[in-house]
Amino acid sequence: VLRYYRETGADVITLASRSIGDILADEEILSTVLRKNPPRRFATGEPVGADQHALFLSVDADATMDRACHLLHDKTLDFLPVLLPSDMRVLATITYTCILEHLVSNFREQRRLFDDTIYDLGIGTYGEDVVVAHPQQTLHEVLHTMHLHGLSAIPVVDESTKKIRGVYSRSDITFLTKASDAEDAVRNLSLTLEALMAQQRTDVTTPDALHTCSMRHTLQYVFEYFAQWKFNRLICVDEEERVVGVVSARDLVAYFL
Repeated sequence: VLRYYRETGADVITLASRSIGDILADEEILSTVLRKNPPRRFATGEPVGADQHALFLSVDADATMDRACHLLHDKTLDFLPVLLPSDMRVLATITYTCILEHLVSNFREQRRLFDDTIYDLGIGTYGEDVVVAHPQQTLHEVLHTMHLHGLSAIPVVDESTKKIRGVYSRSDITFLTKASDAEDAVRNLSLTLEALMAQQRTDVTTPDALHTCSMRHTLQYVFEYFAQWKFNRLICVDEEERVVGVVSARDLVAYFL
């Protein structure tokens, strides 16, 4: 939405007085920000248009874990609310890291079977398919790239050495918290990733902190690492810290479906 206001030069002050429902129902915003660049694809490969955002997906407490996993994966959701049907109260939210933690806790005996590497098992994205960003790119450019590829985060690599510098997540709202008003928030979209990353919280326990692995790590190692630290992705690097792949919690759950 902020990118829409930046691109069109619309009066951003009016944004503060609009409800979320009103904004998401605005056909002009939908057609310029969402429908123009469908952000996700279903498992069938069909593009998802703006109608996806009008569909609220949830399960009730009687749903199986299998159904929850398939909804998360097939509809490319980040989380799935568990509702009480009688009054629509939210009892919990299911995420990929919740599922991995459950699997680790309940399938201990099978863990010794996970001796193959994540690369050999085809878990993750590797090589030229990995989308990266560079420190000198603006936040606006990076958010647009993430939107086009349906990414929730993107590795940030040095343009000359190709070494990993960090990871930028769309959940990072540093540029909003540092803004003095709505217009300042829109101006901050012109900040470089390098400037933003210098302001990021560096606590490694945050879900979108940088965690790395190699393609030689086994499924058992990666499986337990995700469950222990409860984060969203591992960036695969080579011996020289150059990015060669990305493994997400979603990739791991998809492997078991």
